[in-house]
Amino acid sequence: MRRFLPLALLLAWPLTAEPALEACREHQEHGRRAEARRCYRAMLEAEADARRQAEAYWKLGDRKRANESFRAAVAMRPKDAAARVAWGRLFLETYNRAEASKLFQEALGIDPQSAEAHLGLALVASEGFESAAVEQANQALKLRPDLTEAHDLLASLALEEEDPKEAVEHLDRALATKGCPLQAYALKAAIDFLAGRSSSEWVTKALAYNPTYGEVYSIPARFFVITRRYKEAVGLYRQAVALDPELWDAHAQLGVNLWRLGEEAEARRHLETAYRGDPYSAVTVNSLRLMDSLKRFKTFSSPRMVLKLQEKEADLLRPYVEELLGKAIETYRVKYGFTPAQPVQLEMYPDHEDFAVRTMGMPGLGALGVTFGYVVAMDSPSARPPGSFHWGSTLWHELCHVFVLERTHHKAPRWLSEGLSVYEETLAGEGWGDRMTPDVILAIKNKKLLPVAELDRGFVRPTYPAQVPVSYFQAGAICELVASKWGFPKLLAMLDAYSAGRGTEEVFEQALGLKAAEFDKEFAEFLRARTEKVVTSFEPEWRKLMENVVRLAREKKFAEVMEPARRARDLYPDYVEPGNAYEILAEAMLAAGDKEGAAREQERYRVAGGRSPRALKKLAALDSELGRRDDAIHVLGQLLWIFPGDEELLARLGDLLLEEKQAQRAVRELESLLALKPIDPAGAHYNLARAYYQLQDREKTREHLLEALEAAPGYRPAQKLLLEINR
Repeated sequence: MRRFLPLALLLAWPLTAEPALEACREHQEHGRRAEARRCYRAMLEAEADARRQAEAYWKLGDRKRANESFRAAVAMRPKDAAARVAWGRLFLETYNRAEASKLFQEALGIDPQSAEAHLGLALVASEGFESAAVEQANQALKLRPDLTEAHDLLASLALEEEDPKEAVEHLDRALATKGCPLQAYALKAAIDFLAGRSSSEWVTKALAYNPTYGEVYSIPARFFVITRRYKEAVGLYRQAVALDPELWDAHAQLGVNLWRLGEEAEARRHLETAYRGDPYSAVTVNSLRLMDSLKRFKTFSSPRMVLKLQEKEADLLRPYVEELLGKAIETYRVKYGFTPAQPVQLEMYPDHEDFAVRTMGMPGLGALGVTFGYVVAMDSPSARPPGSFHWGSTLWHELCHVFVLERTHHKAPRWLSEGLSVYEETLAGEGWGDRMTPDVILAIKNKKLLPVAELDRGFVRPTYPAQVPVSYFQAGAICELVASKWGFPKLLAMLDAYSAGRGTEEVFEQALGLKAAEFDKEFAEFLRARTEKVVTSFEPEWRKLMENVVRLAREKKFAEVMEPARRARDLYPDYVEPGNAYEILAEAMLAAGDKEGAAREQERYRVAGGRSPRALKKLAALDSELGRRDDAIHVLGQLLWIFPGDEELLARLGDLLLEEKQAQRAVRELESLLALKPIDPAGAHYNLARAYYQLQDREKTREHLLEALEAAPGYRPAQKLLLEINR
């Protein structure tokens, strides 16, 4: 979504002495569009210079000619920093952040004192929620304190971090300047709407200044999207496009957010309107393309859930997704005391970039799942390399968001919503949830964790590369502490307090009887007890130890590797990435003929969160060899939540279930195997026939035996069983 109105883009361009140009801008600023267009056309007919031509073409909607005129202006005046800044703003409006940033940097190379160039870089950074946005905006104001748009930007950034007090301070400074007040009016209105007011005097002021200023609604809507209050955002976007039908970005955002709420038909109408007005928007184009691709999805509906699965993998995934989704809905319904008012819709995308477009309108999203309320979108197991993510854990995480957001009317702060989801993941199964990564260890060691009252900033505007995953870990650990010391009902009480509109300080005092700063001290001690060993030994002891362990393993010095591998495992038990101590120890024990010890280490790896399908299938094989078929079935069953699209896994699990006379479950795994179109269809159909034979279903048994014989007419086991049932 565009952060700033088109008017702000043209006002950033320093005025010239040309009276006609000032008049055009005056018309534009006050919403007199017909007059502004006539003015800009007259300026083109008067053969204005390249820079004025660029602005005229731009404001008349001809971005291609505007770009050509800017190129000519820069060629004629290579030392003109302002021309590059204005050109950069055109690129920013057309969603080309990289080219815009390049032009702003070039402008600073020509004129290091260009406040407008620093502002441009601040806008580029703000589009990506980067902390540099604040730094660059402050630098712009240092050079030019009356730069209205820089004050507006800092207010917007403060609102993103849910700090209305700071935002008001910046807006008051903005309104004290001589620049256009519309952006400040819209942000003041946003503060009123976010506080729960149904109307705002600032809307009245904005519309008195410019009766067509739809941004007075679309700018506040953006902050409701950031805080995941999509219904309120949709209402504001509707008002924006009703006031200004040519506000193409508002149409696009209305479409995206309607789709997030499951209103696909109306969403498409607004996205198509947005495309007709602004075909440059990648959000609009990508969203429409993805909508077109959904004809290749299958929909499965029931009173409690709606599944949308890509047709190529729907038959494989459906039984597993339905099982886990149903279990999650019932678990959270009881635990959170909330019954969903409508079915939960889950969409799973085998292409991660499609998922990114669905959730953000743009490719490049790093997350695995996103919840919009009753609509959840996530990667399917096939969207990532096998073992790289736990789709079951991700689904469990996202379903927690459904209940937390809907219970609180989407007013739960991000840290608590994410923290509860992280906490619930770890309770859902052995090895579920994420573990303490090296980034988390270093953040704890370097004291980079945030106070709980500021923790949302770690999700919204990270100040170092790993701060978002570190904030997830911290939020989950906070919920774990509250649940263990004060009891889980206190977390529900905190949710209810936030739902009632209370701030973090009041919530902690009401629910726990502590000030937020006092809780921070409790949390620091809780975390120290849990992490001190790994934090103090991670660098350099553990790293050097693992370097030695990996070297010995590569050299096949299995006897020598065992002792240092055990020490490395015990110093940092959460480390389950490739080259971990568990797998090296298991390999060494197998080399020594100790299958029992190898299985024990592989089991430790699994419970610690290890997700390698190869390693887990090896563990199941060891369990089978050692006569522990139930354990082998359990291990392979857990692997289904990591990567079910594994032919070997499904075939082996089906065999074990048949051997243990668990025919009903074997049917599910073997039907999933057939959905993969296995290399040996005859064997798959034959084993499915065996399962139905155990269930005494003669019709299904015969059906799959005939399928087996059609695939391999000479397949003797199928012939034998067919003769047996015919008798």
